[in-house]
Amino acid sequence: MREGSLEAPTRHPLDWKNPEFYDAAQVEKELGRVFDICHGCRRCVNLCTAFPTLFDLVDASSTMEVDGVAKQDYWKVVDQCYLCDMCYMTKCPYVPPHPWNVDFPHLMLRAKAIKFRKGIRLRDRLLSSTDALGKLAAIPVVAQTVNAVNKNAVARAVLQSALGVHKERELPPYTSSKFRSHFEASRSFPVKDGKHAPGKVAIFSTCYVNYNEPGMGHDLLALLAHNEIPYVVVEKEACCGMPKLELGDLEAVDRLKQINIPVLAKYAREGYAILTPVPSCTLMFKQELPLLYPDDAQTIAVRDAMFDPFEYLVLRRKDGLLKTDFKTPLGKISYHIPCHSRVQNMGQKTREMLEAIPGTAVTTVERCAGHDGTWGVKAEYFANSMKIGRPVFRQMAEPHPDYVASDCPIAARHIRQGMGDEAKAAEKAHPLSLLRKAYGI
Repeated sequence: MREGSLEAPTRHPLDWKNPEFYDAAQVEKELGRVFDICHGCRRCVNLCTAFPTLFDLVDASSTMEVDGVAKQDYWKVVDQCYLCDMCYMTKCPYVPPHPWNVDFPHLMLRAKAIKFRKGIRLRDRLLSSTDALGKLAAIPVVAQTVNAVNKNAVARAVLQSALGVHKERELPPYTSSKFRSHFEASRSFPVKDGKHAPGKVAIFSTCYVNYNEPGMGHDLLALLAHNEIPYVVVEKEACCGMPKLELGDLEAVDRLKQINIPVLAKYAREGYAILTPVPSCTLMFKQELPLLYPDDAQTIAVRDAMFDPFEYLVLRRKDGLLKTDFKTPLGKISYHIPCHSRVQNMGQKTREMLEAIPGTAVTTVERCAGHDGTWGVKAEYFANSMKIGRPVFRQMAEPHPDYVASDCPIAARHIRQGMGDEAKAAEKAHPLSLLRKAYGI
């Protein structure tokens, strides 16, 4: 048996419809096998709190091996994993095609799916229902009330006691001016297909852009218009399913897939590049759904048409079809590349685009910030999320930047909170907003 592997990792599809996928005894056996490999390696100790939790359990056991850890304690490790995929993509030498076939995140997902079927808290169901929450919270007057409550210390203490949402977590505001209700239609530009990317775009706006930060969506449309790229906003969409996936609710993922994929597949067949402004949503369509539905032609068609916005813009630039008439230098940017951007295997396209702006210096921080969707909102994980993010907070502050940016708007908010007083001199701005500012549009 060879030690480690230098080959690119490959991902096996998930056989999630097989009843054996939910067999707790089989999963505990596989957890023991994988945990034993992890214990003998320990390369991932600095990635998150899942691995320190595992190693502390082993080190405190009677045998100081995995066989000394009680099987019910395996689930403590599962709870600490938020499926960022960094161990699989950047650290583990035993991922497939290595014969040990270690896929830690997919094993955690399988365990979460079993745990979900046994029953979960109302809090977790609510937080992962981003579309339903957004539709309610974005109603005029309701939005202002929710935002006021989220900033009230007494109300937040009650919310923590009742639902387990940590009172110190800064939450994104809701807007009553939803993106999908207020976007500007595209002008009639000619379609200019390039060698590397199609010349027309379909936008999947995402729950976050639609209900929380519509400015990100308007910025993306302004960038497309400036570069004379015709676009449409997809006629119908629901949540991409990532929050439900992270919860292990695969049946809900399936229901959302049945809504989104047929609509998006139509745009893919018509030659559109499909863009989403949130990395987790892009990853859901690029990787997670194709691994759940490897034989579904529509899902594969959507995967092949899906682009990160900056991936798409860089490819247009490579084709000589992107304008470079930048008017405003941006100074110093501290840029955090989210885990769900990194695992798309596209390189640092946002950094590449921002560095093309004259008078702009970009410091890139390539490390998990620790928020991960709803995980860092929960009272029991808030402290760990801030602990994981501490090196990121420090590295983002060190250049004394003019702007703090991340492709993931929730990570950016989390980073600003963790930076504390160091963040006061820097403006939080999404990279799409920064590119729009540089164009002067």
